[in-house]
Amino acid sequence: MPTISFGGLGNGLDFGQVVDQLVKVAQLPVDRLTKKKTDLNTKLTDLTTVSTKVAAFQSAAEALRLSTSFDKTTASVTDSTVLSVSASSSGTSGTYSIRVVQLAQSHQIVSKAAKAVSSETADIVGGGSATFTFKVGTGADQTVNLGSTATLTDLRDHINDLGAGVTASLINTGTEVAPSYRLALSSNNTGSDHAITIVADGTDLDLLDGSGTGGIDTLSAAQNAEIQIGDQGLNPLTIQRSSNTISDAIPGLSLALTKTTGTETVQVSLSQDVNAVKTNIKALATAYNEVVKFINERTTYDVTTKQGGVFFNESSARTVIAQLRTALSSSVSGATTYSSVGQIGFKTERDGTLTVDDGQLTTALSTDYSAVKALFSNQGAATGLAQSLVSVVDALNDVAGGALTLRKNGVTSEIARVGNDIARQEDALSRYEERLRRQFAALDGLLRQLQGQSSFLQSQSSSNQN
Repeated sequence: MPTISFGGLGNGLDFGQVVDQLVKVAQLPVDRLTKKKTDLNTKLTDLTTVSTKVAAFQSAAEALRLSTSFDKTTASVTDSTVLSVSASSSGTSGTYSIRVVQLAQSHQIVSKAAKAVSSETADIVGGGSATFTFKVGTGADQTVNLGSTATLTDLRDHINDLGAGVTASLINTGTEVAPSYRLALSSNNTGSDHAITIVADGTDLDLLDGSGTGGIDTLSAAQNAEIQIGDQGLNPLTIQRSSNTISDAIPGLSLALTKTTGTETVQVSLSQDVNAVKTNIKALATAYNEVVKFINERTTYDVTTKQGGVFFNESSARTVIAQLRTALSSSVSGATTYSSVGQIGFKTERDGTLTVDDGQLTTALSTDYSAVKALFSNQGAATGLAQSLVSVVDALNDVAGGALTLRKNGVTSEIARVGNDIARQEDALSRYEERLRRQFAALDGLLRQLQGQSSFLQSQSSSNQN
C-alpha cells in the first residue's frame, strides 16, 4: 500500500497518529486470534508429548505382558578366570560342578627347519612347475599351482587367496643377519574337525618329507574343548565341542572357557533373576508417573493472574489419567494370592503419582513369584494386568476413535480455522487502514484549502480597512 503522509494543520492535529490509533484498535481482534493460535499450537505439542509418554507406559507394560517376561534367569560362577557364563530365558534353576579338562585349539603346523629358506622371495620350485595341495578336516582338496619362479611369498599369498579356512604366514626362525624363513599354516577354526592335512607338495619345502629331511612340526594340535559335568568322584558327564564357547550342553546356559581346572571343578549356578523382573515392575510405575506429572504441571491455575495451564479444563488430559489409573488399580480376574498392584507395594500419592515399596515388592517376589507373574502376565485364557494396560493405551491412541487422537485432530483443525480467520482479518485490516489514510488525506487537503481561503479573506479585509 502506498504511504500517505499528512502535513498537519496549524492547530497541531496529526491525522497520521489518529489513523495509527484507529488501526491499533482494529488490530486487537487479530492479536487475540494470534494468541489463540499460539496457545493451540502449544496445546497440540503437549498433547503429542502425552501420546509419546503414554506409548512409553505401554512399552513398560509390554515388558510384563507375556509369561516369558518373568522367565528370566541369571548365572554365576565361583571362578570367572576359568570360564564366564550367561543365561537365557530357557534356563532352569540349578547348580553344576564343571571341570575344564582341555581347551579347544586351532591346528597350526610349520615346515621343517631343514627346508627353511634365507629369503621371503626365494624360489621354492625346483622344476618347471609345482602344485601344493591341502585340505581342512574332511573338506575338499585345495590346490595351488606354482610356476618355475614361484617364491615362498607367492605360495603364502596363493594359499590365503583360496579362502579355504587356513591362514598361511612366514616365520623367520633365524636372525636379522641370517634369516631362516619357514611356512606356517594355521586353521581359522578350533577343533579336531578342522585339522590341516597336506595332500601333495611339489615344492622344495617338502612338507610330506619325500626327501627324509622335510615334513612338518606341529605348533598347536587340533583339539576340541572338553569339560566334565558332575561330581568327579561319581560318574561325571564328558562333553566335547569344537569351540571354547559351549551353549548347547546345559539348556539356557552358555559357557565361555578360558583355562583348564586340572583335577578341580568350579560351581556354575543358574537361578531366577528376580532383580530383572523387579526392575521392570518399577519401570511401569515410573512410566505412569511421567504421564501424571506432565499433565499435572499443565493443569495448574494461577489465582493471581487468573490464568490456567495448557490443560486447564482440558477433558482429554483428565480422560488419559482417569483411564490409566482405573486400569492400573483394577483387580485381575482369576488371580489368587495377588489380584492388584496395591498388594505388592504400589501406593498412590496425593498428587496422583505412584510409589513402590521396595521391601514389599521384594517379599512378594521371594515368597510367591508365580503369583506376581499371574498378576501381570497372561496365563492361558486369563488376561493379566499388563495386557489390560496395553489395551487401554491402544484405545486412547486408536486412529479412528481414540480420545487422544480425536482431540489432537480437533486441535489441528481449530489451528487451521483460526489461521484462516487471522488471514481474512489481516486482509480486511489492511484495506481498512488504506481507506482511513485516503479519507484523512482528503480531509487534510480540504482543510488546507479552507485555511488558504481564510487567509486570503483576512488579507482582503485588512486592505479595505486601510
